[in-house]
Amino acid sequence: MVDDAFPGWHGTTVIGVKKGGEVVIAGDGQVSLGQTVIKGTARKVRRLSPGGFDVLVGFAGSTADAFTLLERLETKLEATPGQLQRAAVELAKDWRTDKFLQKLEAMLIVSDGSSLYVITGAGDVLEPEHDVTAIGSGGNYALAAARALMDGDFGAEEIARKAMAIAADICVYTNGSITVERISG
Repeated sequence: MVDDAFPGWHGTTVIGVKKGGEVVIAGDGQVSLGQTVIKGTARKVRRLSPGGFDVLVGFAGSTADAFTLLERLETKLEATPGQLQRAAVELAKDWRTDKFLQKLEAMLIVSDGSSLYVITGAGDVLEPEHDVTAIGSGGNYALAAARALMDGDFGAEEIARKAMAIAADICVYTNGSITVERISG
C-alpha cells in the first residue's frame, strides 16, 4: 500500500537516440520531492567500462534503486564481455524473479553504440523501433520531439538536446540541466 501522506520522489527525463553510427543518451538533472526541486544538477547518465567495454546507461526512478541496478548490470557485463544484449536479458530475468530486486523502482536505457535497449522491472528488454527511446515523466514529450526530428539533417546529439529542451519546457519534473554521453558503434 502506498502512503499518500509522503509525496515521494518523482520525475526525470532520459532519452536515447541512435543515428549516423552513433548513440547518444541524455538526461536532465532535476530531482524532485513532491512539488519541491531538491537538486537541479543530478547526473542520471553514466558510462560503464567493465573490462574495457564501454556501455552508456541512463536511468529514471529511485536513485538508490537505479544504482543497485547499475552495479548488477556491470557485474553481468563483466561476466559476458562485449555482449550487451545477453547482459541486459540476464539483468531483466534477475530483476523480475529476485524478491529483493522486484521491489526496485527504476528503468534503464542502455547502449554499447550499436544496440539501444530499455530494461524494465517487468522483465522487458526492449529495442526501440525507430532508433529513439525515452523514459521518465517527460519521456513521452522527449520521445515525440525526437521522432519528429529523426528525418531531418540533425545528428544524434542535436536531436537528443532539442528533444530534452522541449521536454523541459513541458514537464515540470524535467529541467534544462542536461548530461549527454555519446558512443559510436
